Amino acid sequence: MTIRAAADGSALGNPGPAGWAWYVDDTSWAAGGWAHATNNQGELMAVLQLLRATEHLDEDLLILCDSQYVINCVSKWMPGWKRKGWRKADGKPVLNVELLKEIDEAIVGRRFRFEWVKGHIGHELNEAADARARAAAEAFQRGSAVVPSGPGWARAGDPVVEAPGIQWAPESERPGPASSAASLF
Repeated sequence: MTIRAAADGSALGNPGPAGWAWYVDDTSWAAGGWAHATNNQGELMAVLQLLRATEHLDEDLLILCDSQYVINCVSKWMPGWKRKGWRKADGKPVLNVELLKEIDEAIVGRRFRFEWVKGHIGHELNEAADARARAAAEAFQRGSAVVPSGPGWARAGDPVVEAPGIQWAPESERPGPASSAASLF
């Protein structure tokens, strides 16, 4: 069986408050973000968190993604960057290298492929991931908690993997306790 999931990121201001989300269905999804990041960082984090949430499964993973940047990074450019010490052809350092290194570790032994989907045209899974990523970015913009951050991986018969919620933001950028949590859905 193949797990079919969308992964998406959102940044308000690019860079600015940012969110990420992956979505399989209403019972299996997760979202989070940062106070200040780029859209590409959100897109990469969505893929990384999807890989982590499904690492305990022995199934193929089809990642629906509207970011050519992410698809090319992981499926085309990363092997060459690694050989060159995480440098591009012009010798400059690769952007978002820490996220890319984590993705590189997460894909070891995994059976996965990407499928590009055009964003904002009504693709059901992509729109669901996009809405959750944007809602997380908006929560950071307001300084409120990302609530809900998703159930994580939850499918009948599979071990439950908790959603990671708000993470990957330095302590100084995390919003303080919100007086009222913002509900996304």
